[in-house]
Amino acid sequence: MAEKETNKDSGPAIPKGNKRPTGSSAKNAPKFNPIYIYVILAIAFFAIQFYTTRGTPVETSWQEVKNTMLKNGDVTKVVVVNKSQCDIYLKESSYEKYKSKLDQGIGSPTKIGPHFFFTIGSIDVFEKNLENAQVEYGENAKVTLTYEIRHDYFGEILSWLFLPLILIAVWFWIFKRMSKGGGGGGNIFNVGKSQAKIFDKEARVSTTFKEVAGLAEAKQEIEEIVEFLKNPERYTKLGGKIPKGALLVGPPGTGKTLLAKAVAGEADVPFFSMSGSDFVEMFVGVGASRVRDLFKQAKEKAPCIVFIDEIDAIGRARGRNPNMGSNDERENTLNQLLTEMDGFDTNSGVIILGATNRADILDRALMRAGRFDRQIHVELPDVIDRKEIFLVHLRPLTLSEDVNVVFLAKQTPGFSGADIANVCNEAALIAARKQKTKVEKQDFLDAVDRIVGGLEKKNKIITTDEKAIIAYHEAGHATVSWLLEHAHPLVKVTIVPRGKALGAAWYLPEERQITTRDQMLDEVCATLGGRAAEEVVFSKISSGAQNDLEKVTKTVYSMVCYFGMSEKVGNVSYYDSSGQSDYSFNKPYSEKTAELIDSEIKELIDSAFIRAKEILRNNTNGHKQLAELLLEREVIFTEDLEHIFGQRPWGKKKDEQVQVKEGDNQSKIIDAEVTKI
Repeated sequence: MAEKETNKDSGPAIPKGNKRPTGSSAKNAPKFNPIYIYVILAIAFFAIQFYTTRGTPVETSWQEVKNTMLKNGDVTKVVVVNKSQCDIYLKESSYEKYKSKLDQGIGSPTKIGPHFFFTIGSIDVFEKNLENAQVEYGENAKVTLTYEIRHDYFGEILSWLFLPLILIAVWFWIFKRMSKGGGGGGNIFNVGKSQAKIFDKEARVSTTFKEVAGLAEAKQEIEEIVEFLKNPERYTKLGGKIPKGALLVGPPGTGKTLLAKAVAGEADVPFFSMSGSDFVEMFVGVGASRVRDLFKQAKEKAPCIVFIDEIDAIGRARGRNPNMGSNDERENTLNQLLTEMDGFDTNSGVIILGATNRADILDRALMRAGRFDRQIHVELPDVIDRKEIFLVHLRPLTLSEDVNVVFLAKQTPGFSGADIANVCNEAALIAARKQKTKVEKQDFLDAVDRIVGGLEKKNKIITTDEKAIIAYHEAGHATVSWLLEHAHPLVKVTIVPRGKALGAAWYLPEERQITTRDQMLDEVCATLGGRAAEEVVFSKISSGAQNDLEKVTKTVYSMVCYFGMSEKVGNVSYYDSSGQSDYSFNKPYSEKTAELIDSEIKELIDSAFIRAKEILRNNTNGHKQLAELLLEREVIFTEDLEHIFGQRPWGKKKDEQVQVKEGDNQSKIIDAEVTKI
């Protein structure tokens, strides 16, 4: 339902009195980039290296110095450096003689010298060798011998600073990564700054309320909040107070974040947007600091709206952490959020919007009046809302004439806005895969099957016996559901593997707000039709009913423990709708009551199973015909069931089809049914 948008962060709030550069001056303003510092340091390093390597003498040996240079009288001076190295200086007239050896490119020795060097082991031995050479070669070997102690200050300093510099660089890099995007950028001192994205006149959101299909009541509430900010005097002049916050609550994919985007696009005020997880950090106190900075910026830009998506990341009820209080940082962040939400003036113009699909686990202090004054429930769309949502997502598609929006809306009960968007996109992909020029009605049907049931696997290896069991299992579901008044009407049955399912039955769940006991018992009986068919036909059962049994158990348990539909247990409910006892160690009933609940659940399931077997025995021929037709054609429709069993007197219209729910994940026979109680 929501379209993805890319919005650039406009940066932190600008204090009053400072004007933000606008127009071309803002675009042409020079920006400092840390890469400049790295480039300058690199250039300086290479310059120092070039300076220190200029005039580097060429390495030689004492034998060459003695037998060539001293013998020919080419040496003018010998310098012993640091008692370990001997530098040879040539006469100016002899420089050209050794030029081929001295040519080393950039580091070639200059005419001044030193020109050659060699390493000596002992000064005494070197002096004796030099004295012997002078005696041997006479006047040509006479040279000046001096001693020097030289210090490489740059190298010594670098050796001392190299390791600390590496450690500091790693430290800065780690902190930059941790604080990336916080407040004014990757500075370690900005790690406590708010990471909220700011949308104002310079960075507007294009989403409007027109793009939010359905959700009429929720939009009305949200539009009123926008009106509060645009015309506050209209409400305050009568003594009313502007609400401080509104919480969007609903299942995933219903359009909570899209509503917030529409508020950002409609409201002519600054809009701060961030996720609840953006407050959480490994550093102690960072979350609370970011909360303070967020509200500081919001007050400076008031009137404005602050939107916190997935607020349950920091709003979970205190003292109910399953880790026994180990996450104190999250609670500190929540405490600061509670303080800030109730800390500014009543009519300061800062409104908080929150979104969550886990309202039951939020802290009570966060939900009280004065913080989140309103709870806006964003529920799954009904058939009318689904029609409007389809109209939005069908706009960019090239549709065939046989595509009926009303038909598509009726086909997708229980689908959220995000699911409908996925159906439209998948239908377009399927049509493109088949090289069609337009998206047809069948492409949408295939898309629903693909999304809910999974991809068809026609090449999956299934033995003949397994295929027969699957066929009779699915035919059992179809037969029992067709002959029960309150069971969901069946539209299509297939034994073609899809996803992890080897068989599937398409039903149309009735969209109802309450469910009676008879309706639930009929649904339980229809769900057990597959297991009953295996026992009646083959006198044995398989693992294919695992999902059926799981669904039946949950349904009957809810009847007994939640809805008070058991005569023996009575009109009691052990369900905690507040969600405040999720981690309680004790059951809300005694052991004796637990035994009564177990026996009542087993009795209800057994009676439904017996009822399913009786229906199949009374309609053996029809069940067999249906199974044989499945084995022959692999897919059957409503018309085939009407031909075999006749039309249901309580049946729905033929155009009201088709919803799938994938069944058993681990076994071989799997029903695909979507039914919600």
